[in-house]
Amino acid sequence: MNILITGGLGFIGTNLAFSLNAANQHKIRIFDNLSPQIHGVIPAVDNRVCAMANVEIVRGDVCDLAALSAALNGMDAVVHLAAETGTAQSMYQIAHYNNVNSQATAQLLDVLANTPHSIKKIVLASSRSIYGEGAYNCAAHGFVYPGARSAIQLKSHQWDPVCPQCGGKIDAVPTPEAARPSPASIYAATKYAQEDLIRIAGDSLGIGTAILRFQNVYGAGQSLNNPYTGILSIFSTRIRRDMSLPIFEDGKESRDFVHVSDIVQAIELALQSEAANGRTFNVGAGEPTSVLEIANMLVDAFGGKVRPEVTGQYRLGDIRHCYADLTQIRSTLKFEPRMSLANGIDEFASWVLSQPLPEDGLDKANEELKKRKMMS
Repeated sequence: MNILITGGLGFIGTNLAFSLNAANQHKIRIFDNLSPQIHGVIPAVDNRVCAMANVEIVRGDVCDLAALSAALNGMDAVVHLAAETGTAQSMYQIAHYNNVNSQATAQLLDVLANTPHSIKKIVLASSRSIYGEGAYNCAAHGFVYPGARSAIQLKSHQWDPVCPQCGGKIDAVPTPEAARPSPASIYAATKYAQEDLIRIAGDSLGIGTAILRFQNVYGAGQSLNNPYTGILSIFSTRIRRDMSLPIFEDGKESRDFVHVSDIVQAIELALQSEAANGRTFNVGAGEPTSVLEIANMLVDAFGGKVRPEVTGQYRLGDIRHCYADLTQIRSTLKFEPRMSLANGIDEFASWVLSQPLPEDGLDKANEELKKRKMMS
């Protein structure tokens, strides 16, 4: 296939290009605007990508209609990764996130609806954030899906959601694709909008579509410059600088950390399989890990001197728990996570230590949230 990867010089796109190129079966066009927030003011690009014979790199923005139209020319498939991804940042850059994520996706589909093209498949990188809080089990009411925690709850340090029917204790369970979407941030809302746009337009245009809801992706090559996303990169910089490692809430909030190699595996399976068409799949490790636990793993991996500090601070829009039910992607695409968290963290730490030490941007990002009364 001739495959267009939007946002293809980012973390996931670069790893995908390496894997696709290794198969020596595809021609790849990477389309990326080299955002300073991700790539730095002077953009850093992996030279190995530039050296690959079957890869063409085009600098352009998905918000630029002419550039996007040109990038689509001659392509058979699109892996749509281009997006702004900062959950907290999205809460005060609302129009920008809508424009880059929702409107640019609509523009891509508008080109396909109104001009000749050869696109037969679109794979969308969506997010577990569209669920809001994940699935829970209530002893009295079975599976329940609590809404977002309110500012009052968070201010009172009532960290755990309760049953929306009886107000009782509930326990987190794997979240299936059939769970009721309940976006708790502008970022999440734009990802959900992308899903609907891709699904509806793909069906009407006769284009196969697959939607992949990624959990928390990590691994060698992720941006170390972006203070708004990527908890592992944010923590790694502070550990290397012997700075405090602030852990929000009580540290027991959990995430599903999935290695980028498993994300690439899922994308390739979705590209290749007709059974993926019209379907939505969770992509994760299928296991929850607390933020405090992952922070301690990183300190150990880096030989850090400062242990994590649970602060009791919080951010509006953050969720408490969510981890993936992988039943559907396992049965349909034969996907299976291959990288253990322990091995993935060791690989990540080794790579980070080979990189220049970035400036820490976490304090500045948090101050912006505090100024806007979105963080305690």
